[in-house]
Amino acid sequence: MQNEEFNKEITPKKIALIKLEFMQADLSDLPALIESYGSDDRSGVQAICNQYRNKIEAQQKELDRMAIMKQYEAKYSDYQYICGIDEVGRGPFAGPVMACAVILPKDCDILYINDSKQLSEKKREELYDEIISSAIAFGIGSIPPNQIDEMNILQATYEAMRKAINNLTVKPDILLNDAVTIPGVNIKQIPIIKGDAKSISIAAASIVAKVTRDRLMIAYDKVFPAYDFASNKGYGSPKHIEAIKEFGLTPIHRRSFVKNFM
Repeated sequence: MQNEEFNKEITPKKIALIKLEFMQADLSDLPALIESYGSDDRSGVQAICNQYRNKIEAQQKELDRMAIMKQYEAKYSDYQYICGIDEVGRGPFAGPVMACAVILPKDCDILYINDSKQLSEKKREELYDEIISSAIAFGIGSIPPNQIDEMNILQATYEAMRKAINNLTVKPDILLNDAVTIPGVNIKQIPIIKGDAKSISIAAASIVAKVTRDRLMIAYDKVFPAYDFASNKGYGSPKHIEAIKEFGLTPIHRRSFVKNFM
């Protein structure tokens, strides 16, 4: 009887249970778990430890990256409401140009925010929900194709940005803009070249603008299915160009952009 109890005491924990223990642990508890099982020479246990060492390392790299992404927010931290602004949709043949203005809380701890072009569609959708729920305020500005044709894309972009600012429920004290200085705005502006990759506020705006416009173009795809808007989002893909040649233009096309194909 004593031998049976002794054998039970020295029987190592099943690897499946160790894996579950790691899966259920908070990130802050992982180093202690890795140390606890570090002497277990079973290959399965060592694989689990290595997996979570890599997870900790990746997390730290992301925290370091986000610290760099907050450099402009830190530089202008004396301002209470720091607003990031970005646009999407300058180049497409169809659909609006859209801008977003976002004011994030100063203690914003959302990870993986980046230039929307560097993120997968799934990740953009996830971050969109996090940004919207965390933001102090956000505003969307949109200029339709007929107005783009009338005023040109640069002026339409500026107008979309002004609309986004005006649609904020909180007035910003300073604007961090992706590369441009917006005419007709009486708020201090900081244009940042490639700002959507350097500022968390601008990157957040780029994500919200991109997701909002993409959802709109997917809705237009149901109205005009021949043009493949759900896939190309209005950009000049071969299928889109062929549809223009075969079926002509829709009300959401920018005529000044597609005159060469007509």
